[in-house]
Amino acid sequence: MAPPRNPNSGRNGPARGPSSGGPRSTGSRFGGPRSDGPRSGGPRSEGQRSEGPRPTKERRNAPLGKAPMPRGPKDAPRATIKPRQPREDGREGERIAKLLARAGVASRREVERLIEAGRVKQGDVVITTPATLLTSLRGITVDDKPVKAPDAAQLYAFHKPSGLLTAERDPAGRPTIYTALRNALPAGTPRLMPVGRLDLNTEGLLLLTNDGELKRAMELPSSEIPRTYRARTFGDISQDQLEQLMEGIEVDGIHYGRIDANMERRTGRNQWIELTLTEGKNREVRRVLEALGLQVSRLMRTKYGPFELLDLPRGQAVQIPQITVERFRKTLKGQGGAQEA
Repeated sequence: MAPPRNPNSGRNGPARGPSSGGPRSTGSRFGGPRSDGPRSGGPRSEGQRSEGPRPTKERRNAPLGKAPMPRGPKDAPRATIKPRQPREDGREGERIAKLLARAGVASRREVERLIEAGRVKQGDVVITTPATLLTSLRGITVDDKPVKAPDAAQLYAFHKPSGLLTAERDPAGRPTIYTALRNALPAGTPRLMPVGRLDLNTEGLLLLTNDGELKRAMELPSSEIPRTYRARTFGDISQDQLEQLMEGIEVDGIHYGRIDANMERRTGRNQWIELTLTEGKNREVRRVLEALGLQVSRLMRTKYGPFELLDLPRGQAVQIPQITVERFRKTLKGQGGAQEA
């Protein structure tokens, strides 16, 4: 005989915890950053209710970090909004290099090179310094083409195959990621810039964005965004040796910071090693493993921050949901590049 149903329990029973195994669905690939700690406030006991009045509609819809204005009587004086304080030097606006990067024209460094080459104008006047302050991009042209107002930040995940350069063009005529992206992206996709780089022979997850400021913030070491790689190596190595990388390592006079490295599986002298790092210096993974006496035969990036490669087919790209991008952007420590393995 079935036990009597508890009238205080939920209709669908207790909430299920996260799955402990099995393949993860593609729907959770870009679910946004996750918190490993407990939720604030702790679990609520059955029947417990918070004290005080229920939040008003204004408080529920208020932006994070800003308390809504309390509602008062209709004849109460309204609060005035203070104008934005001017800069200390009395000038207003933002640097043109920052505005053009945000509009997706190019990264800040590339914009500076465009200005140095005299390719950026305001009306008929050539802009001569990236420190020029503007309140908008009205009247600005690059190569005599008007610059559109910046679109909302978009982020794409691309499974970069081995053998493609992470560059817009190559003087030697070698194929680049944009060769594959022509067929991987839908029509109407804005100009995209890679977040960081992957070497010619490195494959895996490469993020692309139309927002130069987001690109810069994601590349900065100060943002401390973890990148995870899987390397197939040949040679003799132990887990104890890999764990020493947690203290950092110096190779040819270059210091590499903390690396979390773990042996996945071994067959003879061949092994797969997973490495997670936050600096992203040029060819960091290969140089560190070679310094340990290993030969790297294959290197793949599987994760960048909360975004995972999972089963995204090689050579294909997918757009990350806008709400996920905005949530992730709020977690970044800096807004403002680093190179990759």
